[in-house]
Amino acid sequence: MENNFKFYNTLTKKIETVIPHEDGKIAMYTCGPTVYHFAHIGNLRSYIMEDVLEKSLRYVGYDVKRVMNITDVGHLASDADTGEDKMLKGAKREHKTVMEIAKFYTDAFFEDCKKLNIKTPDVVEPATNCIPEFIKMIEGLLEKGYAYQAGGNVYFDTSKLDNYYVFSTQAELETLVGVRDDVDEDTNKKNKTDFVLWFTKSKFEDQALKWDSPWGVGYPGWHIECSCIGIKHLGEYMDIHCGGVDNIFPHHTNEIAQSESYLGHKWCNYWFHVQHLNDKSGKMSKSKGDFLTVSLLQEKGYDPIVYRMFCLQSHYRKPLEFSYEIMDNTKAAYNKLVKRVAGLKKEGETDQNVFAEYKAKFVDAISNDLNTSMAITVLYDLLKADTNDITKYELIKDFDKVLSLNLENAKSTETTEGVDAELESFVLAKIEERKEAKKAKDFAKADAIRDELLAKGIVIKDTREGVVWHKAE
Repeated sequence: MENNFKFYNTLTKKIETVIPHEDGKIAMYTCGPTVYHFAHIGNLRSYIMEDVLEKSLRYVGYDVKRVMNITDVGHLASDADTGEDKMLKGAKREHKTVMEIAKFYTDAFFEDCKKLNIKTPDVVEPATNCIPEFIKMIEGLLEKGYAYQAGGNVYFDTSKLDNYYVFSTQAELETLVGVRDDVDEDTNKKNKTDFVLWFTKSKFEDQALKWDSPWGVGYPGWHIECSCIGIKHLGEYMDIHCGGVDNIFPHHTNEIAQSESYLGHKWCNYWFHVQHLNDKSGKMSKSKGDFLTVSLLQEKGYDPIVYRMFCLQSHYRKPLEFSYEIMDNTKAAYNKLVKRVAGLKKEGETDQNVFAEYKAKFVDAISNDLNTSMAITVLYDLLKADTNDITKYELIKDFDKVLSLNLENAKSTETTEGVDAELESFVLAKIEERKEAKKAKDFAKADAIRDELLAKGIVIKDTREGVVWHKAE
């Protein structure tokens, strides 16, 4: 199929047009959560933008298959035998088994996704389902000479690769590697960048989940799961791999190393990474103690969809700073937007020329490095456009297949203070009548309508986003 959908490919550091391995079809993988705690809204920014990417690809005509893993087995805080086993930490904290923790937080994650209108991927695979696949891949890497056994563990040998640092130059990453705590006292490793494929000897002797393997009873390293789950469900060629920028090194670097060594060819052509959500103190993370969740936002009076809109108003490759002041502004803008959509008349015939014109503008925005802020601008431009309400309404329904802001049937999360439904309906009708008068250059009538509303205690104001109104104080 002909298409010009493009985004920034982290692998080549260029904005590139997507050319899938199989025409018209996209094989897409997104790194899933480690289910030892609730997802914080920084994590969820990545999932929102990946959701928009998937829906945008579908919108422009691709048949998308999206796969996501669930990390429900010992994901260490670092890549060697250091840090904490996050799943075990969660189990101890809550006096539950690791699998009880995994089930609870997997359900909680998907509940958050539902609130944010994030579509569930076509395939969701827990790591614990795929132990035979992990073992098979590790055996293959050993046979091909890309892995070795040492101290009871199996390691990937990064020195066997011509270019391990695929996302950057070695010089740029040496400093990064040097400060990480995963290049530690692990004396079993031949090279400081080697990583564990299978643990049998670890400082976590009380590891809850262990399996038999050719190398002894143990459990898989973190990186192997995404490679295996991707290959299991998408085959040997993946089109797009997604994640947060903190996955680039070493997780995605290691995925490429082991996958391409095992397969013997290029694995994934396009890599899509979402920047961090920051607060005033820096990047949001669970390690800070109290962290922001969707439930906490709801407790503070924010519809989760307002957070989705907050994310869409920024570009996915820019760090985004969270504050309650910005959320308040977004909430107000969302409520105005919903009111305006709700006030559109639903009768008449769609103007097909206008429909095609604005749909093309929307496609241009989402196809140009997923420019969601421009897509929302197209939506506001449409609301101001010189066309009938039904055309606007049908386009907004169409755009919302991607934006997923509940614009078709949402209700404003707040009513205009002191205004009953009958008066509100009257005001919206008068605003529409005034708009038609201004369009006809009948400014005397437009002024008369303004005065009529003022007499009923309603103040209206023309803004760039359209007419706003409130009850006079």
